Amino acid sequence: MKTQLATICLAIGTLVTPFAVRAADSDADRKSPTAFVKDSVITTKVKAKLAGEKMSSLAKIHVDTDRDGIVALSGNARTQEDADKAVAIARATEGVTSVRSTIQIKKDD
Repeated sequence: MKTQLATICLAIGTLVTPFAVRAADSDADRKSPTAFVKDSVITTKVKAKLAGEKMSSLAKIHVDTDRDGIVALSGNARTQEDADKAVAIARATEGVTSVRSTIQIKKDD
């Protein structure tokens, strides 16, 4: 009797687990249009704010967002102040959870 009950519980658990995991994180599938749009919206907001600053140095900064709202900034800036400004703009953007910057300081020749 105990063996039958254990087998039934195992079978039910095996059948239900994939549904529970899928329901827990809908952004886990990066091919999901919803996850892609959410990331794109954050990236677009950051890029628009950088463009709004009208500083040519900020135009050379690339923005990418992952599914957790983490923004990655890369590229070149003329001064450390410009790089810091880009990070501050990204941090102040709605939906951004954190910012990772690999911006390098390079003066134009």
